[in-house]
Amino acid sequence: MRKGKKVISAALAGCLTAGMFLSGCGDGGNDGKTEIEILQYKPEAAKYFDSVEEEFNKTHDDIHLTIDSPNDASTIMRTRFIREDYPDIIGIGGDINYSYYVDAGILADISDFEGIADVKQAYLDIGEALKIVPTDGTYILPYVANAAGVLYNKNIFEEHGWEIPTTWEELIALCDDIEAAGLQPFYFGFKDTWTCLAPWNSMAVDLAPADVCKQVNRGETTFSKEYGEVSEKYLELLEYGPEDPFAYNYNDACTAFARGESVMYPIGSYAVPQILSVNPDMNIDSFVMPANSDASKNTLNSGIDLGFAVTADCKNKEAAYEVLEFLYEDENIQKYIDDQNAIPCKEGDFDLAPMLDGMQEFIQSGNMTDYQDHYYPSEMAVDAQIQTFLINQDVDAFLKKFDKDWQRYNRDTIRKVQEYEEEQGNAE
Repeated sequence: MRKGKKVISAALAGCLTAGMFLSGCGDGGNDGKTEIEILQYKPEAAKYFDSVEEEFNKTHDDIHLTIDSPNDASTIMRTRFIREDYPDIIGIGGDINYSYYVDAGILADISDFEGIADVKQAYLDIGEALKIVPTDGTYILPYVANAAGVLYNKNIFEEHGWEIPTTWEELIALCDDIEAAGLQPFYFGFKDTWTCLAPWNSMAVDLAPADVCKQVNRGETTFSKEYGEVSEKYLELLEYGPEDPFAYNYNDACTAFARGESVMYPIGSYAVPQILSVNPDMNIDSFVMPANSDASKNTLNSGIDLGFAVTADCKNKEAAYEVLEFLYEDENIQKYIDDQNAIPCKEGDFDLAPMLDGMQEFIQSGNMTDYQDHYYPSEMAVDAQIQTFLINQDVDAFLKKFDKDWQRYNRDTIRKVQEYEEEQGNAE
């Protein structure tokens, strides 16, 4: 168990780009009220958070809440952490940056926050798994999630009587049927490298161990061994898209799918607002990517899209908890869901967007597995590596480079993991 605040890790400091600063939260100036500042990284949800801030301040006499939603919140957070100018609460995604923040000891253990009991266990497990090494305590309150799989044109499916595939073989057979009907199965927007991660993640959760990155860090396996099938199947999927998928960006792909130029689109639920902005009447549904030959091994690719963490430097944890309680009220979560087409991390009876109907079974049962790229360091630029692989179509070269770069960009993490494993071995 860690005690005290650690120096910010080299990995975290290395992510820092040139100085962008926000002033720290004040000690007063609002009639003696306790000041609580949230810095959150979802600028697209700024209007929602503005309304939350206004409503909270109208209904609370002893706390004044300020919520900042800047365009470059991640950089601002790292800058402020380096300066030891901490907001009280941060709103972040469950990815490698969160892992760094836990490892750096700058987040508070919120195990005593009563709202944790209402969080779906699957998302608590995802948050726990993101820790670089096992660390006592809970450091993130999962708020909302998103999911990646396959969006499809429901009207076209119904017109042709096509059924949702539940195995890889059924998916390929469906693609062949779609082509036989004179239609294009998939659209891709791989000119934007980040979009290459969506199919990769949704296939990898079916075909590779959920903790493959941790296994590699422990020296138990390699990506060449675990990612071979994912890579081969990705190339097979590519054959059912446009002739040059690298000529189109994300917006192009969303627009093409909205206009009926493909029957399916392998992307996350976050793309739906963009698609509907082009065709508001489109009947969209979704299904889990069936990358496996065994339907029972299918799992929904879902992770923490937004969670809240209290910083260890927060001067009034009780007030911070009061803010979290307000954010976690069903009414506020539902407003966020409606605004952002999100999936709640809280147990309860929430109304989800209809384009998530095909994923409801997995959401309700908690059959969800985190995005593999949430463990990838940004310096490794895996999205660009995947794009290059899809262009060159050389599986062996891609996987060898993946293994080599992983060792290069994860030296500190691998060292910490191995030191931890050695300590545990000695303790036994």
